[in-house]
Amino acid sequence: MRYFAFIFCILVLSSCNNQDVLSPITDSARLTDADLETAVIYEVNIRQYSQEGTFKAFTQDIPRLKELGVRILWLMPIHPISEFKRKGSLGSYYAVQDYGKINPEFGDINDFRAMVSTAHDNGMFVILDWVANHTGWDHPWIKNHPEYYTKDAKGEITDPLDPSTGESWGWTDVADLDFENGEMREKMIREMTYWVEEENIDGFRCDVAHQVPVEFWENAVERLNAVKPIFMLAEAEKPELLVHAFDMQYAWEGHHLLNHIARGESSVQDLKQYLVLQEENLEEDDILMYFTSNHDENTWSGTVFERMGDAAEIMAVTSYMLPGMPLIYNGQEWDMDRRLRFFEKDTIPMDHKGQFYPLYEKLGQLKNNHPALNGGKKAAGYRVLSTNQPEESFAMIREKEGRRIIFLANMTAHTVEFSFDLSGTDADIIQSMHGIRMRDYISDEEVDVDVHGSFSMAPWQYFVFVDE
Repeated sequence: MRYFAFIFCILVLSSCNNQDVLSPITDSARLTDADLETAVIYEVNIRQYSQEGTFKAFTQDIPRLKELGVRILWLMPIHPISEFKRKGSLGSYYAVQDYGKINPEFGDINDFRAMVSTAHDNGMFVILDWVANHTGWDHPWIKNHPEYYTKDAKGEITDPLDPSTGESWGWTDVADLDFENGEMREKMIREMTYWVEEENIDGFRCDVAHQVPVEFWENAVERLNAVKPIFMLAEAEKPELLVHAFDMQYAWEGHHLLNHIARGESSVQDLKQYLVLQEENLEEDDILMYFTSNHDENTWSGTVFERMGDAAEIMAVTSYMLPGMPLIYNGQEWDMDRRLRFFEKDTIPMDHKGQFYPLYEKLGQLKNNHPALNGGKKAAGYRVLSTNQPEESFAMIREKEGRRIIFLANMTAHTVEFSFDLSGTDADIIQSMHGIRMRDYISDEEVDVDVHGSFSMAPWQYFVFVDE
């Protein structure tokens, strides 16, 4: 039996294993703020998800994703991919040939509709990856409306350029759109409206959202919400996008911090400072998406095991404990230790349920059902407690509606011995825990509490203590 100093009012622990059944979503149902509080978002790479690489193959797995607590499905771009200037043999999903059509590699519009319907039947919402900043080089607008695009000094259409240097980002397979053109903006909004109005999708994840004018997004969202309330995710970390346009943005810096902490390049103090900055920069109803991987990170920066090593598990748990919405990139639940190829056919290995599938199941159940992990527009509060090892130990309390979760972690690759400050503002709370036996939600192991002593945690060890 391990003995730990610990914190908080007396908690009676519960296994929380009974996951609420997600109600089917009818055509009249809408994604609400309440849905966002308990949601896990899952990024789907249709091409690489299965051997077939089709909507039909993915649709078969949608009921399984309920096991992971998934509430929102984010589909990487589903449109036909441009052939001119294509990278690799299959090209990038983000080189869109036609916003109004389906990539025939994935199936047809009826396959797509069946997938959306199945998701809704299973209580999930569907958002599309939308690429507004640029198109592929054989998009019809290139020929019919060259005025829609950015031009260089010679009057030739350019690929996207870094505004700070004027140099190419290297995205040579796409042509940069000029958002000074009002007609193009109007057509773009009409294209987005089709998918909401006719295909009943529930929102958009918007690629390089910070490269598109904020006022465009605000106008688009106002128009789209007139059809039905939608959910908007920005691939950006720009607070101004959240004012009137987007519901959630990437916690990019938070993600980089998790990578750096895993490699010993940053400390818990840096993570605490990041959380303070978010409180200062964001409004209470702004949402951050926390993640340990996504399609960009997996392909270009490495798998979670390459980037985080032995810390991969604790960082996954941290992404659920922090105030926001956690993301699973498809394949993470299968312990995917592979960089999926971006411009070629590849397949996620689904050989067996290893380390992460049961972990994500437990975390998903907790996220879906416990108000202390609410991470939407009325997120649960949090408090970080001080220890005598502030660079290495992380202790967080999440609380809402009188319910609490306590997360305790050793964020280093070495054993850490630490204790809590009994002279600070939390002294009464800490003292109230003396002699209490707790059960860790993840491991189901019991822990006896001695708040007057110090205790030791192994490298990357963590505990999730849950009230009843």
